[in-house]
Parts: sequence; C-alpha cells; structure tokens
Amino acid sequence: MIKKCLFPVAGYGTRFLPATKAQPKEMLPVLTKPLIQYGVQEAAEAGMMDIAMVTGRNKRAIEDHFDTTYELEDQIRGSSKEKRLERIRGLINKCRYSYTRQVEMRGLGDAILTGEVLIGNNPFGVILADDLCTGDEGIMSQMVKVYEKYQCCIVAVEEVPHDEVSKYGIISGDAIDKNHTRVETMVEKPAPEQAPSNLAIIGRYILTPDIFDILRETPPGANGELQVTDALQTQASAGKVIAYRFQGKRFDCGSIDGFVEATNYFYKLLK
Repeated sequence: MIKKCLFPVAGYGTRFLPATKAQPKEMLPVLTKPLIQYGVQEAAEAGMMDIAMVTGRNKRAIEDHFDTTYELEDQIRGSSKEKRLERIRGLINKCRYSYTRQVEMRGLGDAILTGEVLIGNNPFGVILADDLCTGDEGIMSQMVKVYEKYQCCIVAVEEVPHDEVSKYGIISGDAIDKNHTRVETMVEKPAPEQAPSNLAIIGRYILTPDIFDILRETPPGANGELQVTDALQTQASAGKVIAYRFQGKRFDCGSIDGFVEATNYFYKLLK
C-alpha cells in the first residue's frame, strides 16, 4: 500500500493577486473548504495517511489549518457551529503531517526533490491542490489500483484543446486500452505544432523513489526550471510510466475561470 502523499504548496499564486499576497493560494475556499483540504481528503480516501507538504514563506496558514485551534473550538463547543469542524477534525486525527520548505522556487521537479527528506525510499502520491478533482471514486484511489497492476510511475491525463497544450506536460505512447497508455514521449509545455498529442498530465502522480536520483541528474528545462516531466521521460524511455485517463471531473483552480467553475459546480451539488 502507498502510504505517503506529497503536496508541493510553495508557489506564489500570482494569478490570484492581490488575494494571495498574504495568504496561500491553497487556502482559497471553494464553498467552505480550502483547496488543500479537498486534496488531503482525496489522499486519505486512497489510504495515504502520511501527508508531506513542501511549503514556502507565507504558508503558515496551511500548517495551522491542519492543527487544533483551541480558542475557536472552545468558543463554539456545544453549539450548532461545532459540526462545521467535523470533517477537518477527522482529517487532523486520521492523518500524520510533516513539512519542509522549498527555499527557492525552481519548478515542480525541484519541489518534489525537496520533499525527498519526508518521503524516503517509498513509492508516493503527488497531488497539486490547484487541480480540484471529483468523481464517484477519488482520482488518487483510482491511480493506486493502476499502480498495483503495473508497479511503475502513474500519471493522470485528460484530453485538452490543441490550443491549450502549451500549458501542460503532454504525453504520447502505446495505448494498452482506452484508459491506459504506456508512455513513450513526454514534453513539457510544447507549442501546439510540436505537441505529440493532446493528452495532458494533470496534477496527480504516483512516483517510484528512483525519481529522486533521476531529478538530481536532470538539467533545467522549460522556463529554466527543474521539470518532473523531463525526469519522467527517463523512466518512460524504459517503459516505466503509465498514463491513466481518470474517471471524474477536474477543475483548474489555478485559474480564475476554473476556480469560479468549481465553486458553481459544488454549490449546485448542495441544492
């Protein structure tokens, strides 16, 4: 069983300025829950109870969210408002949390490498809280089943419009069936005319621990950053990466349009 899940949460969230000037973008709420809580809940449902977070400056609110707030809880104890804390209390009690800091923002690959001290020599999940996913079964729970079958790195993918491929890591390879592809090529943020397909990697991964040594040997890529896509290409060349078309819906909450779409979607579910 995969027990650990890594959350890279050190980014600045510049697309949401000034809202993110003094608060983490991962704490922006969709209805009454912050984005990071949706992600941790998904990890816990997949059996990943060891939550490892790579944070940065001005991210203290994330640590505080997954901790007891004695003054608040004392004030609302016994009232109807106390029920509003039941779910976060459950996550606090169920999971174990550890944190380390990414001193310099040098890309997702660098954030994952920074998390090695928390992960150790174990396969692990990676969730990007910007991508809010929902479905009958959690995306990470689905991916665990894929990992159990193939015993290699798993990336979640979905089709995107061709004019948007430059926003994503794009894969191509040998289709095993309609939902699984053995990856041969991975390109980070290609121009539309250079993209090998329109299958885009979204913010869900299961990685094997050898990724850390590969990342150490991987030179900076797109935008001068250490890209996990480039490191995964090394494993894909050895047939050790499976792309999985997940069952469910994803919202790009790193964009204003996606954030509003997610808010409206979850609000309608309440009615």
